[in-house]
Amino acid sequence: MAFYRPDPEMASRLETLMDELSADGRPGLRNSLAVTWIRYEDQRPEAGQGLGAGWNQDRLLYPASVVKLFYAVAAERWLQQDLIPDGEELQRALRDMIGDSSNDATGLVMDLLTGTCSGPALQENAWHLWQRQRQLVNEWLASLAWPELEGVNCCQKTWGDGPYGREKLFYGADNSNRNALSTQATARMLEAVMTGAVVSPPACRRLRELLDRSLDPEQRRADPENQVDGFLGEGLIEGACLWSKAGWMSQARHDAAWWQHGDQPPMLLVAFSSGPDRARDEQLMPALARALCVFQPSEGV
Repeated sequence: MAFYRPDPEMASRLETLMDELSADGRPGLRNSLAVTWIRYEDQRPEAGQGLGAGWNQDRLLYPASVVKLFYAVAAERWLQQDLIPDGEELQRALRDMIGDSSNDATGLVMDLLTGTCSGPALQENAWHLWQRQRQLVNEWLASLAWPELEGVNCCQKTWGDGPYGREKLFYGADNSNRNALSTQATARMLEAVMTGAVVSPPACRRLRELLDRSLDPEQRRADPENQVDGFLGEGLIEGACLWSKAGWMSQARHDAAWWQHGDQPPMLLVAFSSGPDRARDEQLMPALARALCVFQPSEGV
């Protein structure tokens, strides 16, 4: 059972939107797009109170930088259990990992979470221990016992040019061990952060501060990698507040967003689009958000 209440009207709107977006010069979109869409009826909802619909939402896909959301939550969990030391460098890395999507910062966070580091190939026991340590985030995710997290993989750093040495070996043949997330797994984690349902309430507040995005046009022009333009935030109604984490590389353009406009209840949308055509498509994510953010259920629904 989904962590939200399935809404047939939302499912119908999502189905229609797939046709509309496909007809706009996007052949194969239905197979290259995954979506989890949730709306809430209260201004400050609790986890599990949303109504929603999905499209390919259980499909495990390479998440690109969206995985950094999970690493940030894991860091707060480790801090809560005194498993890693807090400090300015960790806080700077968390800010840069989420705010600027820095791969270098992500490397430091992953090293701290798992007690590992990159380098040349290791041998025998040292190699087995290194691989075991790199599964610590996955083990924590499994301990949450969320059905949406079944099969996910969050054990790799993120890269610009790609992994080398032991990191390359850890990816496995044909990259079989690369990170993998679904939109429903990502949506549940983002909802948990936004509603204070994972780690402590103060930790969730800190995570929300990291995820906060400015929709101000001047600020966006000053930061070409703002994670708004070309993503879901670009399609939102003027005056909306946005919390999000995007991911983009040559084969993917993803976004996970929670937004609220004025005193209206919030909405959550996670969209993963895969393939080189989708990665280059700067209009798909804004179009998706633009169409869904104005959704109003029929009277009595």
